[in-house]
Amino acid sequence: MLGESARTRADAERYFKAYDSAIRSIGTAVAGRPMIDAPNISVKLSALHPRYEVAQANQVMRDLVPALLTLCQTAKEVGIGLMVDAEESERLEISLDILTEISGHPSLKGWNGLGLAVQAYQKRALPALQFLDAMAATHGRKLLVRLVKGAYWDSEVKRAQERGLPGYAVFTRKAGTDVSYIACAKFMLDSKNFYPAFATHNAMTLAAILELAGNRTDFEFQRLHGMGEALYQGVVGPKALNRPCRVYAPVGSHEDLLAYLVRRLLENGANTSFVNQVAKAGAPIESLTQDPVAYMSALSEKAHPRIPLPANLYGPERLNSNGIDLSDPLQTDPLMDDLAREWQKATFARPLVGGNDVTGKEVQVLDPADHNRSPGAVVEATPQDAREAITLALAAQHDWSNLGAEARAACLLKAADAMESQRTRLLALLIREAGKTLPDAIAEVREAIDFCRYYALLARREFLPEPLPGPTGEINQLSLHGRGVFVCISPWNFPLAIFMGQVAAALVAGNSVIAKPAPQTPLIAYEAVKLLHAAGVPGDVLHLLPGGPAVGEALVTDPRIGGVAFTGSTDTARRINRHLAAKDAAIVPLIAETGGQNALIADSSSLPEQVVQDVIISAFQSAGQRCSACRILFVQSDVADKVLKMLAGAASDLILGDPGKLVTDIGPVIDGAARDRLKAHSQLIGQIGTRHFQADLGNGTENGTFYPPEIVEIDGLGRLDREVFGPILHVIRWDASNLDKVVDAINETGYGLTLGIHSRIDETVQRVISRARVGNIYVNRSMIGAVVGVQPSGARGCRAPGQKPVGRAT
Repeated sequence: MLGESARTRADAERYFKAYDSAIRSIGTAVAGRPMIDAPNISVKLSALHPRYEVAQANQVMRDLVPALLTLCQTAKEVGIGLMVDAEESERLEISLDILTEISGHPSLKGWNGLGLAVQAYQKRALPALQFLDAMAATHGRKLLVRLVKGAYWDSEVKRAQERGLPGYAVFTRKAGTDVSYIACAKFMLDSKNFYPAFATHNAMTLAAILELAGNRTDFEFQRLHGMGEALYQGVVGPKALNRPCRVYAPVGSHEDLLAYLVRRLLENGANTSFVNQVAKAGAPIESLTQDPVAYMSALSEKAHPRIPLPANLYGPERLNSNGIDLSDPLQTDPLMDDLAREWQKATFARPLVGGNDVTGKEVQVLDPADHNRSPGAVVEATPQDAREAITLALAAQHDWSNLGAEARAACLLKAADAMESQRTRLLALLIREAGKTLPDAIAEVREAIDFCRYYALLARREFLPEPLPGPTGEINQLSLHGRGVFVCISPWNFPLAIFMGQVAAALVAGNSVIAKPAPQTPLIAYEAVKLLHAAGVPGDVLHLLPGGPAVGEALVTDPRIGGVAFTGSTDTARRINRHLAAKDAAIVPLIAETGGQNALIADSSSLPEQVVQDVIISAFQSAGQRCSACRILFVQSDVADKVLKMLAGAASDLILGDPGKLVTDIGPVIDGAARDRLKAHSQLIGQIGTRHFQADLGNGTENGTFYPPEIVEIDGLGRLDREVFGPILHVIRWDASNLDKVVDAINETGYGLTLGIHSRIDETVQRVISRARVGNIYVNRSMIGAVVGVQPSGARGCRAPGQKPVGRAT
């Protein structure tokens, strides 16, 4: 069945030995290391993190193991099997840990119905089977293993790209998956500890398994209901090859099965799918029976050339920033060790004027998660420091501008590389000074790096002299230059990313810069400026002035400055604008990003599970301290009760605590003033709304400024007169006939930063988009975390002082 090269059993053995060799070479070429070593999964949860907690792992084991055990005990009683499906690669290890606990339970001894699905497109498929083989042998059972090729390839690739991981968890060529499948099938058929089940609609794969199995008969094929009938006519039944084939038929209501159906349509409708290829009229038989080993062996490039590694996602002009896979203990264990060492170091921040530290009285910076800890000390600048810095910056700006965009861009690229090499140092400060959880801190360092590389790329493109058309004898040329001294005032909620974004953009455009960080987060700003100086930005060009309002006022009222970039509250932005307008000097630009009253609209066609996941991320990640965070969920009345129940359940699983621990989902709010504002709002809104959920603070939060996530239902937007900057989600029900009124109510708030839409009806999505007056609209995803140079980030409108909030929007 395999062709001339494998007609005999001996030839078949040699043929499939080639698969074993090929799968390892593919793993080496694509992952950069032998597949068998990438990464080690033959460990139990108890040994996985002896010092550090795995996020949610304890709760998973506590809740899922007893529930699954009960199901397995029931299955044993009635004499049927139970298959545990495996989906995302990041959950592989915890899935194996759960299965290990179940497999070894005394009550299931003698029952061989326990099973697990293994996805061949994962590079760890063969090591996973080796783990399962050893586990089954240890527990004295025969394990049912379902081998599939995998249905979430797109998500795996996108997730790795978004996170900037070193490589992909899956093979990037279909032929690589085919080779992996056969290698895994051979291992399964060689093991005495498995009852193999091969799920396939591919004739070549089916034939290969039959040849490889030889005389072994204790295995089965599997197919989906409605698919593969013709393929299996020659396999099933006594008049054929008499091999069993299990038919998978989904059972449930339409709302539960729609997502399943769509996934199967996408999977089997893919251009590379065997089902798709065989349906094409006139498709040559050679293309359907091509040997994947020979195909992969003949390729000089094992990875797919049109699927770049995550680092090369943006093409040759700009590198993507590197991320960390927090599901991989081989990465997290050394990271946590390094962070612990960083937290032992003394840190300080001083004004940097002309490249020199300005000494003075040191003030301790408090860790918002624990006021008994201090990440370091700061010396605050004075108005005199501000005047001196402006003088030096003004004198140095002309030469900096004349240096040229290429040289300035090179400084940013060096700074980006330095941030990558000093990542652990920056992460440690973000966690202890700003209260960032580890995932948020990683994302922020990456965003700062991306800002430097993106603005360097823009400068190289936009600052090239541009020749203009004109009459004979004339040479006309357009060139861009810096405006002068830019004051960059950054916020505490993104003390590295927004700080670096403002400073990098102003510098690469040819301006000298005076950076004033938020009073709560001077340490990270000091480290960032030192890195920029080391990358080649002169000390007279870039100055740092940590301090409070007095320093900021001294800067923005000075007539010599050429522009201001500000991110913070709307009230502060208006004060800056009034100072600039009052000066009898050149009119200078103010680039201000202020508050938002961001809503997400979910209709009855939306998938509740996806809505809940995206709302939890959008409302509560970073303790709700993001400009783009979801403050209001408009949920259609038809599904409101279900969504609210699911939201409360999902929010109850969030872990509030020390952001330096992997287990933590939500850290503290920035300071006591922020917490007090949230408390006051909660007390007020609780009197007029219905509180559906409020978390407990729990142990370990006593010495920090924590505020628990809260979900409260209100009767209209009129109940909110300003942005509530923290983890409080307001929910408003709306009727199907009032969609336009909902959008109008959002528009009338005067805030126009972000809007989320969850709907599976294209007409509804387009209707909202065409009517909404906001800068950023996110459809069927979370509404935070815009990636530099990928997703645009802007805003429309600004709420007028004294503007009255709108009324009910139901």
